[in-house]
Amino acid sequence: MEDITGYNSYRVSVPQAFEDVFSHFYCAENKSDVAIEKTLLPSYQTIMIFNFGVPASFISRTGDQITVETCIVLGPIKHAFNYLLPSGAEILVCNFKDDAFFRFFGNADITQEALHPDELLHKNCFTTLWSELKQISGNEKRIETILDFSKPYLRRRDKIAEQIAGSDRNAFSPIKEISQKNKLSERSVQTNHKKHFGYTSKEMYRYSRFLKAIEILQEISLENTKIDWFEIIDRCGYYDQSQLIKDFNHYLHLSPSKYLKFQESICNPKY
Repeated sequence: MEDITGYNSYRVSVPQAFEDVFSHFYCAENKSDVAIEKTLLPSYQTIMIFNFGVPASFISRTGDQITVETCIVLGPIKHAFNYLLPSGAEILVCNFKDDAFFRFFGNADITQEALHPDELLHKNCFTTLWSELKQISGNEKRIETILDFSKPYLRRRDKIAEQIAGSDRNAFSPIKEISQKNKLSERSVQTNHKKHFGYTSKEMYRYSRFLKAIEILQEISLENTKIDWFEIIDRCGYYDQSQLIKDFNHYLHLSPSKYLKFQESICNPKY
């Protein structure tokens, strides 16, 4: 929960039957008198945002402002971006997990371009869904409606994509192991990875290393102890300090020290 009176944000867990589809739902409501601006860390997930109040805004890496009046999809989120919730805004965010966005729409990589989901399906079903959700009181009931709505659209999972999702992609690239197991070329598995997830195995490994550094910094910040940057470099598998700084600039446009200064305004989608 936020400490600004009238501004509430929280996560909602996903029922077990949908754990391979959504990682979580995020809800935020601004009933304060001031606009709230936050920075969202990259998650390598594609998100669907429903807005039920005053239009919210998302500011892209290039400075372009995307206004959300009803519903958009965005992702995979590979770089941090800011979002602005004016007084009266109310959003519900669905965070697709692994290959789930592909299973819905048949397209895993929309290159962070904001689209209305009806444009991907060439139907008005999400406009109808938004209208139904807006009439419902309470996000828990809204989420139940979204889950029921999603069932008939969800394709059967691809065998190779399922193996990729089940591997420990945070520790190593699964490409070689999966290619040998299925008697496929590594290039074929790499293509499958990009097609179903919207990013490559190499991208995921780099992101996981960066995210580990973020998590360590958050732990140290809570303990209020001095930061040993060389320990972080070693624990996360960086070659040197310059490589660590390069990743922070790549994902956040901030140095590690500036991240510490502004971290209270930065939302980590993994928590």
